[in-house]
Amino acid sequence: MDSALYNRHILRLATALVANHRLDDPQGTAEVRSPLCGSRIQADVTTDAGGCISQLALRANACALGQASAAILQDNAIGLDIAEISDLRDGIASALKRVGEMPTRWPDLALLAAACDYPSRHAAILLPYHAILAAAKTRNVQT
Repeated sequence: MDSALYNRHILRLATALVANHRLDDPQGTAEVRSPLCGSRIQADVTTDAGGCISQLALRANACALGQASAAILQDNAIGLDIAEISDLRDGIASALKRVGEMPTRWPDLALLAAACDYPSRHAAILLPYHAILAAAKTRNVQT
């Protein structure tokens, strides 16, 4: 295990998600999988009248990086609209490819930058964002 990649902060975040967390009445639900690494993320999403995320439940069967990314998103996504989630995903993807800087919206995102040198881990990091976007498209979640 690479200590620069799987440091104590990443491992702390990886254990932060509540197992089997579900919303009682989500507006959208989706499961996405990474064919590259086999990681799986499930998302339940509810938005308010303005199209901002009002409730979110993420469940992860992923590596520590995928779980950490999901935990960061779970802790911070309430109040964002779906376009902001998409923009964050795109910014993180660019940063992981060293095409741009890691978004600074949430300090914990900086922890994911250690994965730049590990392209096989990028899909797992982006998977929670894909799950929310897919859930938003499943049933009347405003985009």
